[in-house]
Amino acid sequence: MKMMKMIVVLVLSGVLCVSAEVLHEDISIGGCSDVDGEKMYGLDGEEVWYADFMNNREVDPQPRFVDHISYPGGLENAKAELQICRTNLQNDRRALKDFPLEKDAPSSPMIYTHDNVDLGQENILICHVTGFFPAPVNVSWTKNGEKVTVGTSINVPMINKDGTYNQFSTLKFTPQLGDIYSCEVEHLALEQPLTRIWDVEVELNVSVSRCGGEAECFCVFLSPDVEE
Repeated sequence: MKMMKMIVVLVLSGVLCVSAEVLHEDISIGGCSDVDGEKMYGLDGEEVWYADFMNNREVDPQPRFVDHISYPGGLENAKAELQICRTNLQNDRRALKDFPLEKDAPSSPMIYTHDNVDLGQENILICHVTGFFPAPVNVSWTKNGEKVTVGTSINVPMINKDGTYNQFSTLKFTPQLGDIYSCEVEHLALEQPLTRIWDVEVELNVSVSRCGGEAECFCVFLSPDVEE
């Protein structure tokens, strides 16, 4: 099993909540390494709460318009579980000494926009990476060949049904004609980073109308349509 071969300890639990009308899937993920940890709750494939151990805070990533689920004492409980996890990690290392780490490389990343593209209107680029083990991946962005860090974010890894992981990284941007963006993915199983490029393109639609008057002429109108 992949989870026995990790250099981190990961605990996964899931509960199916059934009512008369609907079936929900609830998931909890906890894990740790020597320098960081993870505690996350999800509902129906959406991340609803996680502990940010690096900044000593809890995070509710859900949009404002949904009904939020609260976890009283969640951060304190997550810290306690983190200490237990690190103790188990040391025990596992001793038990699995010199056991090779299994690694699965991610598939080629997908890059797309959150909304339809309008020149000069703020939007979000999304880079989706999946199929990798162990977690996480490192994702970096460039604009016209220059590295970009402002406006970027990445979620905590989400586990797939086959035991691999997926992650989303986002970049806030304002599209301008000719700009070229790239999403670069690094992982333990890759010898070279994976890169996907996205650029702002314009397709010219040509319409022709005949001018009136004594002399005939043609007026050509060019209108840009932006494609993703």
